[in-house]
Amino acid sequence: TWLWIADVDERSWGPITRTASAGGVTVTATAKVSKVVWDMGDGNTVTCTNKGTEWTAAKGTGDSPTCGYRYDRRGERTITATTYWEVDWSGAGQSGTITFDMSGTRDVNVVELRAVITG
Repeated sequence: TWLWIADVDERSWGPITRTASAGGVTVTATAKVSKVVWDMGDGNTVTCTNKGTEWTAAKGTGDSPTCGYRYDRRGERTITATTYWEVDWSGAGQSGTITFDMSGTRDVNVVELRAVITG
């Protein structure tokens, strides 16, 4: 199963930088995803530090080159992707990092399993 973040832009992956000023103080913050943890719906998780590679038919049936998982049983699964964000900020002579996470789910049906014969 290839895992990827669809429609990647600054709001879904970062970096996104914004500056705000008030009362003579200016603060700049830059947010970006540090990792994605995929809960595969079968008790296992996959951690990726990249946005993954979108699968297309032209890429064939091989493993994802960047972020993937192999199920060992057919069935319905609910996959949850949790992105972990880091926001670095600075202003008024100070700086810091704020962290937060965001999650989304998708139901999938694992319908094909391939046998591998060795030896």
